[in-house]
Amino acid sequence: MKVGDTYEAKATVTDEITAQAGGSGALRVFGTPFLVGLMELAGVRYMAEELPEGKSTVGTMVMAEHTSPTPVGMEVTVKVTVTHISENGKLVDFDMEAFDEVGPIGRGRHQRAIISVDRFMDKCVGKLAEAGKPSDY
Repeated sequence: MKVGDTYEAKATVTDEITAQAGGSGALRVFGTPFLVGLMELAGVRYMAEELPEGKSTVGTMVMAEHTSPTPVGMEVTVKVTVTHISENGKLVDFDMEAFDEVGPIGRGRHQRAIISVDRFMDKCVGKLAEAGKPSDY
C-alpha cells in the first residue's frame, strides 16, 4: 500500500439498490446508502489484497456527497485513491470519486483501520457479555 494507489469498484443500478428500496427516499434512483457502501467496498477490496492472515479492516470514517441521480440500468464506478497512511501503517485514508456513464455523481473521503480479527471479535463478544446477552460467535 502506498499513497497514490487507486482502486475501482463498479455496480449496475438495479431496483434493489435504489433510494426507494433502501429507505433513503421515495425515488427509483441509485440510493445514497448504496453509493456509500460502494465507496467502502472499493477501500475494502483494495486493502484486502495487502493484508496478512488474521488481519482485516474496518471503516472508521466516511464523508460523502451524492451530487447527481443515476437511473436503474446505469453502471456506477467508484474510484478510491490512497491519500495518507498513518506512521504505524494501521490507518489508511482515501479520496473517493463516483461516476455513472454520463459523468460525476459524488465524491468523498474514507478512512479504514487495519485490525486483528481475533482481538476485534473478542471486544465485540465482550460487549455482549457486558450487556448480559448471549453470544453466537
